[in-house]
Amino acid sequence: MDQLLGAHTSTSGGVSKSVDLAEKLGFTAMQIFTKNNNRWFQKLLEEKEIESFKIKLEHSQIKFVVSHDSYLINLCAKDKTILGKSRIALLDELERCELLGIPHLNFHPGSHLDLGEEDGIKLIAESLNIVHQKTQYFKVSSMLETTAGQGTAIGYRFEQLQHIIELVEQKERMTICIDTAHVFAAGYDIKDPKNFKKVIKEFDEIIGLERLKCFHLNDSKKELGSRVDRHEHIGNGFIGLEGFANIMNDKRLKNIPKILETPKGKEQLEDLENLKILRGLIQ
Repeated sequence: MDQLLGAHTSTSGGVSKSVDLAEKLGFTAMQIFTKNNNRWFQKLLEEKEIESFKIKLEHSQIKFVVSHDSYLINLCAKDKTILGKSRIALLDELERCELLGIPHLNFHPGSHLDLGEEDGIKLIAESLNIVHQKTQYFKVSSMLETTAGQGTAIGYRFEQLQHIIELVEQKERMTICIDTAHVFAAGYDIKDPKNFKKVIKEFDEIIGLERLKCFHLNDSKKELGSRVDRHEHIGNGFIGLEGFANIMNDKRLKNIPKILETPKGKEQLEDLENLKILRGLIQ
């Protein structure tokens, strides 16, 4: 099977428009926002738009879709009002995914501010348990994304993600997305071939490769261990072509969808260039 490749795709004009654009660009995987990513709430999805999205997707070459949640959501917010809004907003995001038939909702675990990592992790798990209880029959997975550890962000160590999963009651709903720029900035050396193998082995031992359902392929504008989240085009950052060659040629990772979140214009032509580079790395 050819590797599933694509990028975060615009939903301008409605979620179903993303399928048209992804098809035009030749994607076999895509990530979308199901609502404005800088707003807490938005009007409900219209039945007509839901149906259009599903029909277009069914007749497309796209085999994998993931949704990314709103950037406002913080599942371990110290402020009780923000925490409450975050939980309601995550519930809304899961409901949108379920209606559209999108199997994964990807999100950053949260930033603890000055609560401390341990309490932050407990609060994230509590938030997920509350939201899962209200959506207990949903098919959508809750996909934790690795973070760079910028500021007080949780999720920059595999152990932190596993600790969250341990505290979540419906563990079968938990999946993981590795963002290459984030793990590199967090200190995981995926550039050196030997170290890359150690990183994947460590992930498998701590979390388990069976939970890894998606990659965000982004080069990093910042160096290894910088703890700064800055995405760059493939090959133009500190990870370099070597790091992406490691991923593209690891047989264990072949069937895991890989999605770009690199800088792009309205037509997303930059994605085509980045995908061409990635395909060229496959041996």
